Amino acid sequence: QVQLVESGGGLVQAGGSLRLSCAASGLTFSNYVLGWFRQAPGKEREFVARISPSEGRTYYLDSVKGRFTISRDNTKNTVFLQMNMLKPEDTAVYYCAARTTLTTRYNYWGQGTQVTVSS
Repeated sequence: QVQLVESGGGLVQAGGSLRLSCAASGLTFSNYVLGWFRQAPGKEREFVARISPSEGRTYYLDSVKGRFTISRDNTKNTVFLQMNMLKPEDTAVYYCAARTTLTTRYNYWGQGTQVTVSS
């Protein structure tokens, strides 16, 4: 059974930082693309960042480029999202997700972690 468990969310002031973690189990982690998504109240879920399985190629939502960094540790089956210079508009529930390289659809999702940025 595949499980993705996020942690590291919380309340932070604008300009602050948080580091999200997502621990995976039940899958061959190094074979999967890992992504972070977020959903703010009243809005649709949106892509934030993703990282490829082995080469570590990364892609970001334009509004987080230069502030957020996605990384992975394949030895610990964990993906991270370092978030710096946080803004109130970054407030959302953040989800990690996993997919193979054979599809663009994410097969597995975590339960989410709340990030709240106060102004």
